[in-house]
Amino acid sequence: MYLSRVEIDSTNRRKLKKLTHLGAYHDWVENCFPEEIKNHERQRHLWRIDDLKGKRYLLLLSSDRPDEGELLRYGVDGTVMIKEYDKFIDKLNVGQIMMFKLTANPTHCKDGKVYPHVTVEQQSKWLLDRAKGLGFDIIESDGVPSFSVINREWQVLKRKGGRSVKISKVTYQGYLKIKDLDLFKGSLLKGIGREKAFGMGLMTVIPKG
Repeated sequence: MYLSRVEIDSTNRRKLKKLTHLGAYHDWVENCFPEEIKNHERQRHLWRIDDLKGKRYLLLLSSDRPDEGELLRYGVDGTVMIKEYDKFIDKLNVGQIMMFKLTANPTHCKDGKVYPHVTVEQQSKWLLDRAKGLGFDIIESDGVPSFSVINREWQVLKRKGGRSVKISKVTYQGYLKIKDLDLFKGSLLKGIGREKAFGMGLMTVIPKG
């Protein structure tokens, strides 16, 4: 597995003009794996857009190493970083406390239809309800879960035929404790929730302290 990152070139209007909806980002990610396209064997790639200190980054998790030239297509020269992820995953242990960041599409089903959670309370409960099944517990401080919703917005996805839909994008950040190592690794590598092809579901963690 590989975890890759590139700073998005936010000063280049020509590049930004093409990145106007989730489908464009999806295409960017897919084109980073030309061999998969050539062989008609596309795999699922987890990705998200991170905003850090006034800069925007594409973060990408993949089983194959991405093509650096394609990864740089909408990026800033010299900012491509590609790291092997397996070594990090192999060092994880039950009981470890980690700082996490997750961008997801929290939803619920009613009468056979899928609806987005729209309030912070609903979106927070969505993660708390799923944590144990994902292999971790949310750390609590004085009985209060140690995480917050740091961003939430509606993202546009243009479907074939010109139809556009809006997808709820929610970013969480906080602290967790690993409880079930296999489930936890699966959550990191397979993603969490719906719309994984469109920038949702990628959780990253770093050890606390």
